[in-house]
Amino acid sequence: MKKYAPYIILFLFAALLFNSWGNDMTVHFDGDEIDGPLGWMLATLFAGGGALLALFITIMVGVLLAVVFAGVGVMLLGSLGIGAIVLALAISPLLLPLVIPVALVWYLVSRPRKVSLEKPASA
Repeated sequence: MKKYAPYIILFLFAALLFNSWGNDMTVHFDGDEIDGPLGWMLATLFAGGGALLALFITIMVGVLLAVVFAGVGVMLLGSLGIGAIVLALAISPLLLPLVIPVALVWYLVSRPRKVSLEKPASA
């Protein structure tokens, strides 16, 4: 019984609300006026369905905007990369006097050192 008690209490509370709030609701459906508890139930059903439909549409629009903005971001990063390459190619002749000393220092630092092959003196 403890397992079903919350469901029974919820059902009784819903029946209480249905009895107290449902009498003065009216729904105009295809020219017919439906009032009373049935009108209240239909109004609640249509309002809940509209809210669920609005939630679904909002989620779909969010997904669509995420895809569009991700595509725009990829295109923006690609264009920035291409622009950086073009800029580097455009100024590379001007950087040649700077590149020669850097390459020389790089060569001198990276070449292997001479290993001394001296034998230790035996005592």
